[in-house]
Amino acid sequence: MSTPRTPPASSAVQLKPMLIDGAWVSVDRDAFASINPATGEENFRVSAATASEVDRAVEAAWRAVREPAWRDMLQHQRAGILRRIADAMDRESELFAQLQMIENGKVWAECKAQVASAAATFRYYAGVCETICAEVTPARGNYLSMTRYEPYGVVAAITPWNSPLTMEAQKVAPALAAGNAVILKPSEVTPSPALELGRLALEAGLPPGILNVVTGTGAVAGKGLVEHPGVRMVSFTGGTASGRAIAIAAAQKLMPVALELGGKSPHIVFADADMDAAIEAVVGGIFEGSGQSCVAGSRLYVQAAIAQEFQERLVARTARIKVDMPQAQGAQMGPIASFGHRQKIESMVQSARDEGAEVLIGGQRPEAEALAGGAFYQPTILSGLRRDALVVREEIFGPVLCALPFQDEEDLIEQANESVYGLASGIWTADYRRAWRIATRLEAGSVWINTYKQLSVSTPFGGYKQSGLGREKGIGGLRLYQQSKGIYFGM
Repeated sequence: MSTPRTPPASSAVQLKPMLIDGAWVSVDRDAFASINPATGEENFRVSAATASEVDRAVEAAWRAVREPAWRDMLQHQRAGILRRIADAMDRESELFAQLQMIENGKVWAECKAQVASAAATFRYYAGVCETICAEVTPARGNYLSMTRYEPYGVVAAITPWNSPLTMEAQKVAPALAAGNAVILKPSEVTPSPALELGRLALEAGLPPGILNVVTGTGAVAGKGLVEHPGVRMVSFTGGTASGRAIAIAAAQKLMPVALELGGKSPHIVFADADMDAAIEAVVGGIFEGSGQSCVAGSRLYVQAAIAQEFQERLVARTARIKVDMPQAQGAQMGPIASFGHRQKIESMVQSARDEGAEVLIGGQRPEAEALAGGAFYQPTILSGLRRDALVVREEIFGPVLCALPFQDEEDLIEQANESVYGLASGIWTADYRRAWRIATRLEAGSVWINTYKQLSVSTPFGGYKQSGLGREKGIGGLRLYQQSKGIYFGM
């Protein structure tokens, strides 16, 4: 097993430039710090885009997408570039994993797995790119009619800090495969993987300006891209409040958007479930990645007949989770991605205490002196909650599980769907007929039965209600970045 390199010392601070039109652009003014959440030390400084850099990126993207070198590139040639990007990510997987680890605190094993997943996403869309077909449609007269799919032109992809490697691949690969130029705006917490992706794309033969990486804040760079008249489509993954603001701005422009937003996913365990397997899945579903996952199973519903036993065994299993520095051998949970986000989690847990919740385990920072300098927080399970408690209703986006009992199927459905979110859900039962009944009634974009958090690039992914608009992944994940045109030949 590979081991991570030592994070850069704060004495070796450098300014990271952004990528515009194939050139590296440094902007000292308003540069921001990348902070290692495990230590509190500064990794490096990062250039912050202003309106000027956003304009330059959009202009460069339009020039590039209109050039014959890209516009007329055959699909199998475009697919070849995507494959070369995937190969380069595999070769440099240690670097990508290291950068994600020091910027958002994910443990080393998870970072390595996410590099492999990102590379696989580029390969998948390379395959889709060179095999996907247009259609000849049934004629209703003396003509030949067909559907042609064309890129929007310039697409803005805005990605979150919790899983930057996979999210950036999930947007950039299909958008490029669809023939667009992309302006990638990563989270200011995790800018480095996107910058390295931009470098590899150029080395793989992607024409300059087809992938631009603009670093900066959401308030300036993100807002500037969303509102820019030259951006024809926006794909965003992040919080629901930000997604709503993007949707409002897009409505003003009559611009299509793809929004993958928050979640408060119910993880359901019936009395006839395989309890050992369910406990492992519940633990992984909420505590992997320190709970900073849109599909985290943050609401646990256990049938009342087994609730007490399940809860006791779940607490015992949670106590064995190794919270440690993300590069430590065997670490299972690293720090929260930022000190500010840990503070938010702590305030949410305090609100639960104020509303009468019982903290079964966790609910505080680790006591280990070696972790005192980082944004660590213990895996936490809350019980005795009212259905309308703040922590039951709102996304915490941290290692906090809300445990609630249910009596029967009707009670369960009412509680599970009693949320503004609808991203994912899980069901544990030995009765396949019951599993089907519940799965068809849950208001969620993904339902896992006797498993949890299984994700495939070939399967559409997205949310119901305030968890988003549109579906990423799968063949439709490429069509998401195209518009259709009807063409008629008179006969």
